[in-house]
Formats: sequence, structure tokens, C-alpha cells
Amino acid sequence: MFWDRCRGTIRSRKGGWKIGEGVFSHGYNLLEDFVGSKSYFQVMALHATGRLVERSTADWMEAVYICMSWPDPRIWCNQIGALGGTINTSIVMATAAGLMAGDSKLYGQKPMLEGVTFIQAALKQHKAGHTASEIIEMECNKHRGKPHIMGYARPIAKGDERVEILKKYALKNNMATGDHLALANKIDQVMLEKHNEGININGYGSAILSDFGFTPQEAYYVSTLLTASGITACYLDTKERPAESFLPLRCDDIDYQGPPPRVVPEPD
Repeated sequence: MFWDRCRGTIRSRKGGWKIGEGVFSHGYNLLEDFVGSKSYFQVMALHATGRLVERSTADWMEAVYICMSWPDPRIWCNQIGALGGTINTSIVMATAAGLMAGDSKLYGQKPMLEGVTFIQAALKQHKAGHTASEIIEMECNKHRGKPHIMGYARPIAKGDERVEILKKYALKNNMATGDHLALANKIDQVMLEKHNEGININGYGSAILSDFGFTPQEAYYVSTLLTASGITACYLDTKERPAESFLPLRCDDIDYQGPPPRVVPEPD
């Protein structure tokens, strides 16, 4: 039986520490091959995908991380970090809890799955002869005519300053425009013209990760810690203030609209 063969033995297809020989990851000697010559983001991508990406790819991923981890306690995953600080829990616990909250449908790590899935499917449709406008129309038909396309809207503000910064980064570093990004730009133009919604950092990043060769799952995996540093910053901000001073509530702050107070019946 398979389970019996697993009893009492730990096996790994990723790597491990061989005492006296080194620490290995996907065939590389982690310490000897990487320390001082490869970046942390290259190692992170290796652990997540099994492939050692180019330094330029890893540097772009680092730029996206900077764009996605803001020290603003109004962002809900950051609020959890701030609440952790105000009750003086550990920084690791607060950051981990905030990360779990960031793993949501509309913001943070998980939308990368949908964003990359969409642009890769869209490129197949485009190569089969469909225009950007037709692709958008097909997506709208899935949502009763509404342009609910992951990567092409923003709930609070119009436009996305992070995309503009990443475009400048790409221009400065001579990054080529791949097929996915070229299509994403066409979809952006049509979305702006027809629906007044443009590409956001998810749509832009999903296209570039696709051009880098990442699958939807791999894009999700390398995004695991995407919001971590902003959560940590918000934790430290409240930890350095008086305890429980972040968003305190009085009982009369609560607008209770349930049943009115009732008399507890006497026992028989």
C-alpha cells in the first residue's frame, strides 16, 4: 500500500539538507550556488516553481511586491496586522493572520489565479481569430453583460498608478512586450473606450507573468508573501502606541437593530 510505504519516512522531491554535503533545492546547492550570486526572489521562484528564473525576472517580481504591499492600515489585511499590534500579539502571528486575509477573491494573492487564467485563455482565443473586443464581449456575456474581468477595474479609484510605475520600470530595463502583454494592452484600450475601466496591476502583472512562462498556479505560488511587509509595518505602527488604541469602540458606537431588550422569564 502507498500509505504503508510512507510510514516512518520523509521523502522530498524538492530538496533538503544533507549533513556534511550541503542544502539542496531542485538540484542546486542552495548555499554554494546562490549565496552572493542569486537574489532572494530567484530562490523564492525556484522553491515555488522548480525553475531558476533570470535575475531580470526576479527583479521585476520584486518591483511588483513593492507596488503591492502598502503600509496603510485601511487595507483590510493590514488592519489585522494593526489589530495584532494594538493587542501586543507577536509580529509573526499578526503578519501571518494578515496574509491569510489577503488571500481573498478581489485583492492580494488569490486574484492572480483568475488574472493569469483569463489572459492565457484570451490569448488562445485571439490566436484563433477573435479580436480584443470580441473577447471582452464573450466575458461580458458570462456576467449578464457586465464587464467583470479580473485585472481590468479598480473599486475605489480610476486608473492604477502602480501600472504606470511598472511601465516606466519596463522601459528603463528594456523589457520586451510579449504576446500576452500586447493583448492585455489591446483589451485595456477597448475596456476604456466601451466601459470606462482600465487595466490594473493584476491585469498587467498577469500578462507579464504569462509571458515569463508562469502557469496560473505558479503565479499564485510566487505571490504568497505579496502583502506581508505592509502588514508588518501596520503592526509596528500600532504596537508603538498605547495598547488597544487602534479603532477602539464604545458600546454606543454600535448601531444595534435587532430585537429590543426582553425580560428573562423566571424559572418554573
